[in-house]
Amino acid sequence: MPEKILDYLVIGAGPAGLQMGHFLHRAGRSYRILEATPAPGAFFRTFPRHRTLISINKKYTGWDDPELNLRMDWNSLLSDDPRLLFTHYSDRYFPDADDMVRYLEDFAATQEPNITYDARVAEVARPDVDGPFRVTDERGRTFTARRVIVATGVTQPNVPPIPGIETAEQYGAVSVDPADFTNKRVLIIGKANSAFETADNLIETAAVIHVAGPHSVKLAWKTHFVGHLRAYNNNFLDTYQLKLQNAVLDGDIRRIERRADGSYLVTVAFVRADEVTKDIPYDRVIVCTGFRFDSSIFAPECRPELAIKDRFPALTPAYESVNVPDLHFAGTITQSRDFKRGTSGFIHGFRYGVRALHRALEARYHGVEWPGRDLSGDPGALAAAVLERVNRSSALWQQFGVLADVIVPDGRGGARYLEEVPLDLQGPPVGDQGHFAVTLEYGPGHDQVDPFDISVGRITQSDAERAHEGHYLHPVVRRFRNGVVEAVHHVTENLENDWTSEQVHLNPLRDFFQHHSLPVSV
Repeated sequence: MPEKILDYLVIGAGPAGLQMGHFLHRAGRSYRILEATPAPGAFFRTFPRHRTLISINKKYTGWDDPELNLRMDWNSLLSDDPRLLFTHYSDRYFPDADDMVRYLEDFAATQEPNITYDARVAEVARPDVDGPFRVTDERGRTFTARRVIVATGVTQPNVPPIPGIETAEQYGAVSVDPADFTNKRVLIIGKANSAFETADNLIETAAVIHVAGPHSVKLAWKTHFVGHLRAYNNNFLDTYQLKLQNAVLDGDIRRIERRADGSYLVTVAFVRADEVTKDIPYDRVIVCTGFRFDSSIFAPECRPELAIKDRFPALTPAYESVNVPDLHFAGTITQSRDFKRGTSGFIHGFRYGVRALHRALEARYHGVEWPGRDLSGDPGALAAAVLERVNRSSALWQQFGVLADVIVPDGRGGARYLEEVPLDLQGPPVGDQGHFAVTLEYGPGHDQVDPFDISVGRITQSDAERAHEGHYLHPVVRRFRNGVVEAVHHVTENLENDWTSEQVHLNPLRDFFQHHSLPVSV
């Protein structure tokens, strides 16, 4: 009997793998999800170490519209089942990680027959460059599929090349009991949320805590990147600035020496003091420098190229490996597309990236049109359609500057309005006859502005002529021709993100469409 060849093999039953499974299941495709552990959501069974998520769970919004509510719900996966909303699992604004585990277990139950647990992948191979993939797990079982979607997340510590760092403790294994650090001098390497989460946990017991790294601390409320230091984790900054023995060290760790008594001597080169170095003693050293993608499972003939210092796979706009056709990626490992500026590294971002990937696969391999609707070519109708979407869409809101609604000519004098297309996607469904792309974006220099400084000049929300100067989230419409941006229109930013004014929002956008119309025929 010939071996069954699946349409899709998904590696990983975390949020991204389950999200992709949901879409494949609903579309009736043959697929299987391989999960290395006995249950879904393995990452959240360990991380974050101190068990409080920093993804927002805003249960009460004042809205009845489920699409709008997803703007404030950073944990739910996309589903047609209203029972599978994370807001039913916790009332906490910052929920417990164990609530996410319960949620993923229930979501996985909807796809249970298509998930194989305890199936840690040992090798992804492609013996024939034009043939199917052969995926073998550690128990020797082999699965064959035309396409592989890797949704494993970032499973390996991202350890910087510092001499002696192997003697330090890793974020994923260090004790989280503050009593173990009583009256100790502690160095934490890293300046993002895991580092400050760890530091905050030790404030009451440690004698001295230093948080160190070569770059400045970046605050999420200023940069609008949720992976930068969140307010929930920044209590430690008070203890530094109010001279309570703790400090943030701006410098490179040059060397870590583990001494005979178990203590450490760490050499720090300070950035603010022209690389002046100092040897500082510590009792404990903890490495909190993030994670990276593990590419060791790939055979040489289908090993994907990597990006961002080899931390993530290098991807096309269709979430496909740049060098291995039919090898796709989903979830937090797609953040090379918007590294440290967007939301592809987080559930509230990548759930839409997974949907875009699924739509791209459906269009390429199964002849399913990209979701959209027909419009007349009338500039007023186009402007009204854009404002209707930007006032409601959660995908454009969460995947700002990454996903776009696209307006393409239909060849009959009208237009086709396509939803949530990767902004830089080429070819179908965008085509090559010119198109409009609609995004929500922050303005240039938005991360350099102090939003609490009232001395900084601000444009008024009624000044459509200066809309391009806006720093905060607002709609941007671009006219593309032959892959080149020909014209750009900014819709004025609005405090409540309510772009409904005929005079300020609709009429200027209608005029833009009038002056930069699509071709009448294709």
